Amino acid sequence: MSRVCELTGKGRQVGNNVSHANNKTKRVFLPNLQNVTLLSEALDRRVKLRVSTHGLRSVEHNGGLDNWLEKTSDDKLSPRVQKLKREIAKAKAAAN
Repeated sequence: MSRVCELTGKGRQVGNNVSHANNKTKRVFLPNLQNVTLLSEALDRRVKLRVSTHGLRSVEHNGGLDNWLEKTSDDKLSPRVQKLKREIAKAKAAAN
């Protein structure tokens, strides 16, 4: 399982550890990923995702998973979440 947020696409970053003597060694900064269960109101079911805490705050700020996916472009999303976004759009279209 890769260390990439399924919603925001946030992944690992590379940098340096810098010692007091100014020696530099490579290191990796990993995103804070959490396994969460989010509720989709349009589909009326729960979805398990691996999301960064930053992505989770963004979802809550936008009023839930359905609203956040509606506003987000597909290039940031994982293939699994892109499929979920299409399902939500179909469910909302059928409801109207």
